[in-house]
Amino acid sequence: MNRTSRIWRWAGISSALSTLLLLAGFVYAVSDIANPSAVAGKQAVSPSRTEQAAKAGAFDVTAIGDSLAKGTGDDTGSGFARRTVDLLNKEGATSKLVNNLGINGLTTEELLPMLEDPGVKYALQQAGIILLSIGGNDLFNGTEELTSGEQVPTEAEIDAAIDKSSADFGQVVAQIKKINVQALLVYVSLYNPFSDLEGMREIGNDAVARWNAMAMNALGEYEGTLAVPTYDLFIQNSSRYLSSDHFHPNGDGYQAIAERMVQGIKR
Repeated sequence: MNRTSRIWRWAGISSALSTLLLLAGFVYAVSDIANPSAVAGKQAVSPSRTEQAAKAGAFDVTAIGDSLAKGTGDDTGSGFARRTVDLLNKEGATSKLVNNLGINGLTTEELLPMLEDPGVKYALQQAGIILLSIGGNDLFNGTEELTSGEQVPTEAEIDAAIDKSSADFGQVVAQIKKINVQALLVYVSLYNPFSDLEGMREIGNDAVARWNAMAMNALGEYEGTLAVPTYDLFIQNSSRYLSSDHFHPNGDGYQAIAERMVQGIKR
């Protein structure tokens, strides 16, 4: 009996220990689920993976601004945006056109509220290079009247247009750099599309020179900016580089601008 009693006693103790181990395991599991970091000696649980926005390629392009950014006047529809991407790829860079946000007739004042749009911000954030064209409509509003010679702006009117739009231009540059501080902001400086019209040659040349100087000053306040000169391309080649509307570049004109852009970008 004594031997049997001892056997049953050890069996009872073993059963109790097993029960305690099971309870401890259950408590451990519950604690692990409820509060993983509270379990002593347990490796920290990795946080769940979150979706990250794709990193912009260094040579990926978004164009924004007026009809030149859109490519109006180019029969192929490429404009300087697509042509710049093609040239970059030919030179060995990996580049794609993320988006073209060019709008015919856009002014600096109208561009500013666009930069608050989430979709516009996203397109700019996905670019390593932002191509900006704006200002031509601020200076040369009503191109049909100008080309027909029926209405030539006075020097005072051009002065007023520059004074009004320069503040807007500065805000445009500041906002774009805020949206994407890492991207290279490339501004297409203005040319005088009416350099072959006697009544607009001197006035237009002066207006363009003043605007471009203002733009360079605004861009110069930020790192990662580039102003691409175009004035000299068109001053002697208006018949070769302008489209039939006598305002926008044609395919050859856009190609010349794109080649100059790539020279500056790859410098």
